[in-house]
Amino acid sequence: MSRTHVSSGTPWEPLIGYSRALRVGQWVFVSGTTATDSAGDVVGRDDPYLQTQQILRNIAWALEQVGGSLADVVRTRIYLTDISQWKEIGQAHGEAFGESRPATAMVQVAGLIAPTMLVEIEADAILGSDDVDD
Repeated sequence: MSRTHVSSGTPWEPLIGYSRALRVGQWVFVSGTTATDSAGDVVGRDDPYLQTQQILRNIAWALEQVGGSLADVVRTRIYLTDISQWKEIGQAHGEAFGESRPATAMVQVAGLIAPTMLVEIEADAILGSDDVDD
């Protein structure tokens, strides 16, 4: 089965040895994604809601590179540094996914790669999954 790698062009992808996303058949796996913009700056410093919105835009971009969209996401994993911010993060997640409502987990972690990053999200998608019934 062929593998299609998506790169965001950051210098750390080849250094660490990962892809922003990987498509294998109908499956797409999006790596842990943070709230960075195209310049590599953190968006929404100190605002978990804005960071989550940016993260989901970044995930949507990665999915689009292989013919997918947020509607194809079947599972997310949300890592946050302060569990008390779960409502703001959850609100942004819910707004982005609407009725598709992927399976998810929300876990507090001790820290992310930079102290300004409050949230990191991974996503798994199955292309064409938006036509399934509830």
